[in-house]
Amino acid sequence: MSKILFLTTAHRYNDDRIFYHQAKALRDMGNQVKICSLSSDFQGVVDGIEIESYDILIKSSEEKTKTFQKICDSFQPDCIICSEPLAVISTKKIKKKKKVSIIYDVTEWYPSMRMIENFSFPLNIFHAFKFFLIQLYAGLISTHYIFGEKTKKFPLAYLFPFKESITSPYYPDDIYIHQNIKILETNKITLCYTGQFSEEKGIGNFFAAIDFLKKKKPELEISILLIGGSRREKDEKYFSELVEKYQFENIKIGKATSFETFTEAYSEADICFDLRELNYENHHCLPIKIFYYAASGKPVIYTDLKATRQQVDVSKFGNLVDPQNADAIANIILKYIENPELYSNHAQNARTEYEKKYNWNVIRDSFTNFIKKSIT
Repeated sequence: MSKILFLTTAHRYNDDRIFYHQAKALRDMGNQVKICSLSSDFQGVVDGIEIESYDILIKSSEEKTKTFQKICDSFQPDCIICSEPLAVISTKKIKKKKKVSIIYDVTEWYPSMRMIENFSFPLNIFHAFKFFLIQLYAGLISTHYIFGEKTKKFPLAYLFPFKESITSPYYPDDIYIHQNIKILETNKITLCYTGQFSEEKGIGNFFAAIDFLKKKKPELEISILLIGGSRREKDEKYFSELVEKYQFENIKIGKATSFETFTEAYSEADICFDLRELNYENHHCLPIKIFYYAASGKPVIYTDLKATRQQVDVSKFGNLVDPQNADAIANIILKYIENPELYSNHAQNARTEYEKKYNWNVIRDSFTNFIKKSIT
């Protein structure tokens, strides 16, 4: 039995990838598994996984590093899986004392735009370069890499090609999926958006497409399902202005749900959307809920991102679009309405593609074998 420790700053201890998939899979192999997060406060044991987490994300880097080092010293892991550069850097001390594999699970684009958005030119360039160097330093310390997407292999996989790595996507486990394949009702449709209500994530593009749809087919009964919320004050203001501008009827707004109930929360939806803006960072980040929508049997309309094109054959169960071309998006929705057989075909294909390609059982063994091999 090996001792495996997860370290994460920004993710909660019950993060879907860390807790519900990776940690549980390693626990099922007979390992002793522990998770430490710095963005939520909880100490205890959940489903056989030890949790020691603290809500100290706003504290200094030094204090966060000391917390991670203290946990490493007390747990004495054989393998540490880190989700951010600071977590990786915090393992330097224990790495000098004992043989331990340090695995950097690269799931976020680093540095992200939000990390430098508060800096004006030229300070934003300086800080972006500083964060980039931190990323390289974390890559140097790590012994192995896991990449959530192929597009996130740069720069680490190219600068350190001798370090072993795997690509392990965000595929869902079927035990967390509520399947509900719909049949379109005549002259009615329910359109769904989940996540952050912000301009960057595409809520404005979603509303604009619905507005075009209403103008093209005024008699169509459109229901709008929103699940999520605004995290920042400027996003809340932006969303309020959208609601005031469009004044849609039949709009239902639900709060963000727990991971276990997420797919049930949008079960009434006919089509699910992600129309985030086209920019360099988004092109390298795969919107992972596409796999959950597919598993639920929902056709999708998504921004045409490089990361999505590389990893998912969306044509089988949806469309990739220019998020700002509301007219074209409205026409795609109309095509489903006017051709119910196409809609049913895409809904069935979504579930079939998930079962064949995009579920956790397809990649579970490659992940656990990679961790096991890193320890031996």
